[in-house]
Amino acid sequence: MADAESPRRRAGALPLPDQVALVLQGGGALGSYQAGVIEGLAASDIPIGWVAGISIGAVNAAIIAGNPPERRIDRLHQFWNDVTGGLPSFPLWGGDQVREWLHEWSSAYVMTMGVPGFFHLRPVSPAFAAPGTPEALSFYDSAPLRNTLDRLVDWDLLNHGPVRLSVGAVDIESGNFRYFDTATDTIDARHIMASGALPPGLPPVEIDGRWYWDGGIVSNTPLSHVLDNQDGPLLVFQVDLFAASTGLPKTIMDVVTREKEIRFSSRTRQVTDQLLRLRGDREIARRVLAKLPASLAGDPDVLALKARSAELPVSLVHLIYRPAAWESGARDFEFSARAMDEHWLAGRDAVDETMANAELVAENILDGHTAAFDLTNRTKGH
Repeated sequence: MADAESPRRRAGALPLPDQVALVLQGGGALGSYQAGVIEGLAASDIPIGWVAGISIGAVNAAIIAGNPPERRIDRLHQFWNDVTGGLPSFPLWGGDQVREWLHEWSSAYVMTMGVPGFFHLRPVSPAFAAPGTPEALSFYDSAPLRNTLDRLVDWDLLNHGPVRLSVGAVDIESGNFRYFDTATDTIDARHIMASGALPPGLPPVEIDGRWYWDGGIVSNTPLSHVLDNQDGPLLVFQVDLFAASTGLPKTIMDVVTREKEIRFSSRTRQVTDQLLRLRGDREIARRVLAKLPASLAGDPDVLALKARSAELPVSLVHLIYRPAAWESGARDFEFSARAMDEHWLAGRDAVDETMANAELVAENILDGHTAAFDLTNRTKGH
């Protein structure tokens, strides 16, 4: 267990351990919420040393790791302004009913036209393409994303700079999950595109003779990879784009929405629950070891149990996007400028609210304990 002296840096009233990580879920258009969180953390002077992402989280993560701190927010704005440029803000009237109609219309527009700088609809349906060709494997072509990433990301800085980057993808043939990590790999646009290659919309991406799809197929959060490779006291900001808990569905669109929320949030909840349960079991083991007589100190089984029960503390702060009443299951591909602005602001607000209520996190870090926190107002609407 870490002692109280380990956090030497501070962000306002929040002490910081040596490692601060940012974990970014997949969620398509909802990724602008992550951008707002990133801006909020920067404004709170919280330096990120490790960023891990899946799908759109991998895109945001690459922009962070591939730019110096003073350029990151500008680059994020460039990306999100570009991809939402095809659907500008519309004047609103009539309350949530009209807002929901515009939301559905915007989603349908993306389905038929694609997203600027991200992907475009193939001119010929994959049903009529030659089997085995890229055109036969997806409805959209993601080639524009490569150009966008190359324009906004300094790959040399990303691979050799101070911020560690991890992105996850799925090997299509083996079905195995694979993390690409700058600690062991040289990452380029292909790895980011592979992490977000969600079938059947987007095509698989080839890397070193293997073909990959979106990591969210297996796990929509890279939290487990960060925890498995932890080497010191750790503060994690985990940005979830799908809430695990909500009310019962009332319409068929509510059913679609809830199914997607459960599917994409379940792995995040499972990893968090396993973390807290494992840390609790290790604490019990350490208490039992402390009660053993000194004569057993050198026993091989005691030594093995002591090694297995050692732990490094984690403070896990959840920042969860909670949708407005008018947002349906299509919200992850509603790339309108208005929705982007609203999601971005919600991310900023979540950080502000978390930092205003961070006393529990600060106490946990100083005590060297492990715990998970959600310090935002669950009833607050965006």
